[in-house]
Amino acid sequence: MATRWFEAVAVAQRRAQRRLPKSVYAALVAGSERGATMDDNVRAFAELGFAPRVADQPANRELATTLMGQSLSFPVVISPTGVQAVHPDGEVAVARAAASRGVVVGLSSFSSKPVEEVVAANPNTFFQVYWSGGRDAIEARIARARAAGCVGMIATLDWCFATARDWGSPFIPERIDLHAVLRLAPEVLSRPGWLWSYLRTRALPDLTVPNMARLGEPAPTFFGAYGEWMQTPPPTWDDVAWMVTTWGGPFMLKGVVRVDDAKRALDTGVTAISVSNHGGNNLDGTPATIRALPAVAAAVGSQVDVVLDGGVRRGSDVVKALALGAKAVMVGRAPLWGLAANGQTGVENVLDILRSGVDSTLRAIGRSSVQELSGEDVVVPAGFARRLG
Repeated sequence: MATRWFEAVAVAQRRAQRRLPKSVYAALVAGSERGATMDDNVRAFAELGFAPRVADQPANRELATTLMGQSLSFPVVISPTGVQAVHPDGEVAVARAAASRGVVVGLSSFSSKPVEEVVAANPNTFFQVYWSGGRDAIEARIARARAAGCVGMIATLDWCFATARDWGSPFIPERIDLHAVLRLAPEVLSRPGWLWSYLRTRALPDLTVPNMARLGEPAPTFFGAYGEWMQTPPPTWDDVAWMVTTWGGPFMLKGVVRVDDAKRALDTGVTAISVSNHGGNNLDGTPATIRALPAVAAAVGSQVDVVLDGGVRRGSDVVKALALGAKAVMVGRAPLWGLAANGQTGVENVLDILRSGVDSTLRAIGRSSVQELSGEDVVVPAGFARRLG
C-alpha cells in the first residue's frame, strides 16, 4: 500500500475489514435482529439534502463550539465504545487522537484500558457508566472516574440485551484460552498484520474490563461484567437523579429518542441529552436518531445540550445534525475503523475527514459558523422526521 492515509470513512471501514479477523470485525459492525435500525441510522442522512449558495460564501468558517462546559475544536465527540481490542493501544490511542484534534473522548465502563491511563492521554474525558450492580458499585465507579480527572459523566441506559442477528453473531471468547486459540486460529492467521501488532507487544488482546472493578481489584471479564449488568434491575428516574447528584458535574443521559423521556430527564438535572439508539445495537425497529432529533431538540434544546449519536460517517452528516437542532454529534464505529486501519494516526485521519467535511459544507451553504446553522440549511423530505412520545 503506497499510503496509509484514507480519504473517507468508508475507506477506513474497508481497510478495517481487510485487516481484522472476521470475528473481530463482525463485533465492530454489531447491530441486532434484521439490522433495520443500524442501516436506517446511516440511510436517513442520505435522505436529507442541502441548498448550496453560489456567491457570498464566507472566506473563513468557525467550527468551534462547547459541550457540557468543554471546548471542542469542531462539534464532534468520540462516543464511548467497549473493549477496543482492534489495536493493542485501544482506548489510549483513541484518546490521544482526540486530544491532538481538540475534541472530547468518551470512555466506556467496558473499555479495555483503565480510566487513569485514558485521562492521562486526554484530560478532556467523559466517563460512561451503565446501571450495573446497584448504587454502591456505581458510586465506586463514579468516584474512581472523579479521582482520575474525568470532566464529564455519561449514563447509557438504552440497551435491552438484544443479541440475535440474522447474519449471525461472531464468536467472542470470555478469555483467550486454548479453546479460543484453536477456534480463532484460522481467521487470525489469515490476518498476519493484526496478529503481529499484538505479538510485538508480547501480549494477547485483553478481554477484561478494568473500569468495572474498584481501583486495585482484579478486573472482571467482559462477560462477567455483562452478566452483572443483565441481573441488575433497570433504573428508575429517581436512580438517574441520584447519579446526577452523585457525580455533581456535567452529566449526559444517553439513549433518549422520546420527547417525554427528554422532558423527564430535565427534572433529574442532566446537562446534556444524547439522542441515541445504541448504534442500532439495541431494539431493532427504533427510528434512525436523525429522524427523532428534531422533535427532541425542539422540546428541550433551549435548556440542555442535545447531542446526536448514530450513523455519522462524514462532515456533511455533522452539519445536517446541527441544522436540525444538535449541539454536537458523537461518533462510535468510524474512529474504531480508523483505529483498526492505522492506529492513532487512523483515528486522527477520521477526525480530519469529519472536520474537513464540516468546513467545506459550511462554505457551500454560505454559513460562517456552526452556530448559524438552522433548519433552513437542509432539505427535509415529507415524512422524514419521527416524533416519539
